[in-house]
Amino acid sequence: QVRLVESGGGLVQPGGSLRLSCTGSGIDFSRTLMAWYRRAPGTQREWVATITAYDDTRYAESVRGRFTITRDNAKNTLHLQMSRLKPEDTAIYYCHADQHTAQYWGQGAQVTVSS
Repeated sequence: QVRLVESGGGLVQPGGSLRLSCTGSGIDFSRTLMAWYRRAPGTQREWVATITAYDDTRYAESVRGRFTITRDNAKNTLHLQMSRLKPEDTAIYYCHADQHTAQYWGQGAQVTVSS
């Protein structure tokens, strides 16, 4: 059974930083394309960042230069380091695993940026 479990969400002031983590089980993590998505209130889920099995990364324009996606294959863990956070970054953040024949999602972690 595949499980993706996010952690690290919370409340942070504008300009602050936060790190999300996602631990996977039941998948060949090191060979899996991993990504972060988010859904702000009243909007559709949007892609945030991707990291390949070769550590190639891509970012949405809205977060490039502020967010960093990394992976620790030894711990089956995906991270999203978020810096210079803005109120518009407030959303539920989801971990995503793409194994081509199957897609998996975590349960989500709430991130709220507010003073």
